[in-house]
Amino acid sequence: MAGPRPLVVRPGNGRRGRLRQSVGVSESRSNYTPRPMSSKTTYALGAVAVVLIAVIVVLATRGGHEEASARNDGYGSAHDPGVHVVLEPDGSILLGKPDAPKTIDIFEDPICPGCGNMERIYGQEIAQKIDEGKLTVRYRLVNFLDARSRSKDYSSRAVAANQCVAEGGSGPVYSKFHTELFTTKRPSEGGADLDNSELAALARAADAPESVLQCISSGAKIDAAKASATAMTDALDAALNGSAATPAVFDGKTKIDVNKQDWVDVLTR
Repeated sequence: MAGPRPLVVRPGNGRRGRLRQSVGVSESRSNYTPRPMSSKTTYALGAVAVVLIAVIVVLATRGGHEEASARNDGYGSAHDPGVHVVLEPDGSILLGKPDAPKTIDIFEDPICPGCGNMERIYGQEIAQKIDEGKLTVRYRLVNFLDARSRSKDYSSRAVAANQCVAEGGSGPVYSKFHTELFTTKRPSEGGADLDNSELAALARAADAPESVLQCISSGAKIDAAKASATAMTDALDAALNGSAATPAVFDGKTKIDVNKQDWVDVLTR
């Protein structure tokens, strides 16, 4: 599964979205410091907020039918026994068949709404291309939305769980776990999230072995996951000129526009 490694990950310091015809993004805002507002500014912004809320309600009412449907719906996660998964030394996770001609990098945060949208729409199409040996995916998981989770560390724990499952070595098991984590089990920002035992139960449902369940339940990889996720955020920040946001998909050093409906097909022709 050798493929291009376009984005250099070095240890160091590390937008939000909802789907219409776009996937949406979640942005790292770790360096943002708000300035105090005057009372006049506060009142003005309050008036603007009321108008914006009204506009949002109208758009939501009129535009709900525009939500994109899943591509290749019904295929499911990658399930070919020949699909391998490798936990790489830098913490990234490589999923695919050894001779796949194309490798892409996908940056995701486990709580990111846009990441969930992307997986819901394109995940099954990606899985089929992986099973067909046309595509390998290198998942680079980040954790800059930790603070937006109720537990304040959900992203880090979910990254650690992904690494535990990947270390188990079964491509189909990892694909099923990753799919469920980002679609049916992805928590909303500020909403209830999964504790370690629930993450382990999700891995069990994907047929992960007991050693993997213990790795997740004990939090064995959390420190390593935090370090790798920070390094991944730095790499993404550098690739996007200081504006790290997820989801982000790269073919080599080229960022892919995931709002183009045929992007997976184009990459694997």
